Formats: sequence, C-alpha cells, structure tokens
Amino acid sequence: MSDTNTTYFTNPSTFILLGIPGLETAHIWISIPFCAMYAIAVLGNFTILFIVKREPSLHGPMFYFLCMLAVTDLVMSTSTVPKMLSIFWFNSREISFSACLTQMYFVHSFSKMESGILVAMAFDRYAAICNPLRYSMILTNSVVAKIGLAVVLRSGIITLPYPFLVRQWPYCRTNIIPHFYCGHIAVLKLACADIRISSYFGLFNLISVSGMDMFFIAVSYTLILRAIFRLPTKDARLKTFGTCISHLCAISALYIPDLFSSLMLRFGHNVPLHVLILITSVYQLVPPMLHPIIYGVRTKQIWARLLQLLTHKET
Repeated sequence: MSDTNTTYFTNPSTFILLGIPGLETAHIWISIPFCAMYAIAVLGNFTILFIVKREPSLHGPMFYFLCMLAVTDLVMSTSTVPKMLSIFWFNSREISFSACLTQMYFVHSFSKMESGILVAMAFDRYAAICNPLRYSMILTNSVVAKIGLAVVLRSGIITLPYPFLVRQWPYCRTNIIPHFYCGHIAVLKLACADIRISSYFGLFNLISVSGMDMFFIAVSYTLILRAIFRLPTKDARLKTFGTCISHLCAISALYIPDLFSSLMLRFGHNVPLHVLILITSVYQLVPPMLHPIIYGVRTKQIWARLLQLLTHKET
C-alpha cells in the first residue's frame, strides 16, 4: 500500500466533533435533558453567587469557597455544553484546532480546580469542627484568598502541558473526534505517533491530583469523625455531622462520575463508544447541576435568603 492516501499534518486547521456516535438520530431527544441540566446548573450557581453577594451574614470562609465552586462549575459546564447543544441542534460540528486545545485546557484545568476547592472546603469543615474557637483566626479572608489562588495556580500549571503535548504530535487519516468535546484522550487517539508520554502524563495527573485530593479529604474527615465521636451527646454528634452532609454529597457528585469516566475511557475497550460518551456527559453536567441544589437545600442561610427573595418578589 502506498502512503499517498495518508495525510500527515502537524496542526490540523479544524476538527470535526461527532457528538454521540451511534445515537445521531436521538441527538434532539438527548439534548432535552442535557439542556435542562445545563439551565439548572447556570441558574443555580448564579443564584448562589447572587445570594452570597447580597447577604453580608454569608461573607465567611465556607461561603467564599462555595462561590469559588459555583464559578468553577459555571466555567466547566459552559466549556462543553453550548458546543454540544450546537452539534445536537444545528449540526455545527467543526471546531478549530486552537479552539479545540483551548477547550481541552479549560475542561481539564477547571475539573482539577473543582477538586482542589472541595479539599479546601474539607479543611474548612475540619477547622470549624475541630478548632471552633480558633476558626475565625485560622481561616481569615487573607488565608481564604491564598488558598483560592493556590488552587487556581496548581490546576492551571499542572494542566498546561496537555495542549502543548497534543500540539506537537502529527495527525493523519482523519480529523474526526468521536465525542462532543475535545477531551485529552479523544484527541490523542487521532495522533500518528507514539503518544505514551501524553497518555502516561494524563494518567499521572489523574492519580496524583485526584488521589492526593481524596487523601487530604480522607484525612480531614478522619479527624472530623474523631472530634464528633468525642462529643458528649448523640444529638450533638448528629447536629455536628449534619454540617458536613452537603460537602460529602458534593464530593460524591464529583469524584464518582469523574473517576468512573476517566478509567472507562482508558480501560473500557469493550464498552460501546456511545456508553462511554454518555458516562462522560454525566461528569460534565451532573456535578454543576447538583452542587447548588445540595447547598441551597442543605444550607439554612442560603435557603432562608432565597425564600426571602422569592416572597418579596411575589409581594
């Protein structure tokens, strides 16, 4: 066979996103729940930001971290969902090479940022429960700002090699990505080179960042549970543990689909492609949708302020 039928290009001008291959006829129907989840995510997270900004009593470390989480959820979901819906509704499949790399960077960096914020929120719960008298001295506004900056820098720097490594590989045969966004692994599979460096770096990122974050969260909750079990009454233990429920739900909403989708994309070779992509979409949509619901329902101050705003509007 001659090589004349194989086209090599270092930087393709565009990629073609297929959406969910094998379910093209159902794209319109699939878009309905996806659009609804995205709308809930946007409305819910903007509501959290609005309420915290308007209510001085909520200007504290826990709510500052919650606002960081809301911003991260908004950026992460907006990085992928509008393009996904344009594929489903308007068959707008093209994405430029630069836009593809930018999307890849934002998706992966903000997912790591979200994980880092959950670690910060675990530290907030640890400080509030294990050192309640020193809580305001431990988590000052300056410390909260430094933690937020550290989370942003860590996520941005550790994700920076992704687009640079992807840019250096030659691509051939096709520029079609069987996905609804430019994920790192999805783009790597189009390269005509030994991509083990990029693949190993991605796996290292997954294990080191998510693994380290989960380790710190586990340590925080081990100390929290020790402090809770030392409380004298059952009611006190339940009330104190209740302050952690929202955070534990947020952790579950992020890490379970994140780890499952990442491992399935790397090792689920016998799983149908449309199933893998649907699993990925759960990770992209469910945490940003659930986080404001979890914190809005479970946090009395936010719920009370929201009801107050709604009743004022009605009157």
